[in-house]
Amino acid sequence: MRLSTDGTSLRVYEALASEVRLRIIEKLFERERHVKELATELFLSNAVVSGHIRKLEEAGIVGSRMIRVDNGTYKVCFVKAEFMQVKLSPEAPVSLGSHELSIPLGHYTDYEAWPTCGIATTKSVIGQYDNPACFMDPERVNAGILWFAKGWVEYKIPNYSQKDQRLQEIEISLEIGSEAPRVNDNWPSDIRFYINDKPLGVWTSPGDFGDTRGLLTPEWWHSDVNQYGLLKVLRIKENGTYVDGQRISGIGLRDLALDAVNWTFRIAAEDTGGGRGGLTLYGRGFGNYNQDLVVRSYYA
Repeated sequence: MRLSTDGTSLRVYEALASEVRLRIIEKLFERERHVKELATELFLSNAVVSGHIRKLEEAGIVGSRMIRVDNGTYKVCFVKAEFMQVKLSPEAPVSLGSHELSIPLGHYTDYEAWPTCGIATTKSVIGQYDNPACFMDPERVNAGILWFAKGWVEYKIPNYSQKDQRLQEIEISLEIGSEAPRVNDNWPSDIRFYINDKPLGVWTSPGDFGDTRGLLTPEWWHSDVNQYGLLKVLRIKENGTYVDGQRISGIGLRDLALDAVNWTFRIAAEDTGGGRGGLTLYGRGFGNYNQDLVVRSYYA
């Protein structure tokens, strides 16, 4: 769930601003419960709990369904949104034009990968584990996840700007993490971003996450390997480059030679030190966010 500072997210903030409702969410993460169960466990009346559930449903945090048990009908509740991303910076002005493009994870145009490495669709591993040659298998276009201990992948972004338009901002969002043998939540990796061979800056991934299964993890995927990443938003503006609002360099749009028909976007993990490094990218059908690389360009 993506939130912002405008009025459309106010219901969510109001729904979370209650100790009782937060306790209800905790209970529902343990398992689904009906209203009467929640009321008993929280020492509240059914009517009070129903009111809290209504608030959570209106905010899109909790869902419910009616079931029959022992000739009775019960409203069973469950959590719909496990993760939320709050965007504090304002949206681009309405006066700006924009173009959005979703680039499938496997549609990279060049790569370099070093073991441990691999690539997979939502149905199976492509080729063999730890064989970089598999990254050129034709089935790669259907990839939902890829990983390597060291290397990079490059994507071509078509430039749809018109002659009378001036580029104001490029926004790229992606789910990303480190790559450790098996998993390790404490496995930092310095991940570098480039456009047209110009280094934009470095973001350090804290780890290769696998404490719980990803929300979208296919059933066949092993539980002791990469499960999910962090959704990061890279923004290139006139005056610099930012990750989630934090400035990572002074490289801006003016430095990137963006008049070309296509832009080249590279994501690289170049660490080789012990206990750190690597890169995992998650696309549709893997991780916690059902998206590939989403690129938005804003024009005046």
